[in-house]
Amino acid sequence: MINTLIRATTCLALMALAAQQVWAEGGRNCAPRPVVLERLAESYGETRQSIGLGAQGVVIEMFASRETGSWTITATLPDGVTCLVASGEGYEALAEALPAQGNDA
Repeated sequence: MINTLIRATTCLALMALAAQQVWAEGGRNCAPRPVVLERLAESYGETRQSIGLGAQGVVIEMFASRETGSWTITATLPDGVTCLVASGEGYEALAEALPAQGNDA
């Protein structure tokens, strides 16, 4: 249980750091949300797979194509501007059960 929490926290922290890096670069790779969503859908066949709320009202989302395996993580600011945080290949949807309590495996 503790290892799972540590992994989840580490993953969220890395996503937050990546999002801060995009904003620090002066808004490159950012556009109004509808433009980004259209591009992800039309060019890459990606649809939203997960969503979470970050600090200061930033919405973090993961888009992916189950057909091609491409994926993209975005961060949307409260003003509606969406920035690309990371992208890659080899997306695979997982539905892993949590380990039994007291089992660190």
